[in-house]
Amino acid sequence: MELYTDEYFMHQAYKEALYARDMDEIPIGAVVVSKNRIIGRGHNQVEQLNDTTAHAEMIALTSAMAYLGSKYLKDCVLYVTLEPCTMCAGALYWSQIGRIVYGAEDAKKGFMRHGKSILHPRTKLEFGVMATACSDLIQQYFRSKRVLQLRKEC
Repeated sequence: MELYTDEYFMHQAYKEALYARDMDEIPIGAVVVSKNRIIGRGHNQVEQLNDTTAHAEMIALTSAMAYLGSKYLKDCVLYVTLEPCTMCAGALYWSQIGRIVYGAEDAKKGFMRHGKSILHPRTKLEFGVMATACSDLIQQYFRSKRVLQLRKEC
């Protein structure tokens, strides 16, 4: 069995973020991995579903739990392109996920503003994988939104 790297799985999350962008959603993507296999995927669908909880992480978690038939993801890893918000961190806490790897930090709404203690005590945390690419994707998205808004105002 081939072992994949954190970069490989973050690239898969990045692909999900591109799907979100193409649907005119904030480009955030996530995958949940168990035993070197993706068992859950998600990308932001807040606008499409008109649901403020339809974050990439929540969708990927729900998919992974359904796949495993369990509400716990103790032996799983979440790869997400942007630092989770506090809502998603709460869901990650309750899932008892084994490890979280995120790309870009979110200084305004990321859960780390509240400290790592918001996660389950056994959850391992890593960040910075593909950080520049993940950050650039979100910045480009919002930049294009501002340009469109300026054009509408003229």
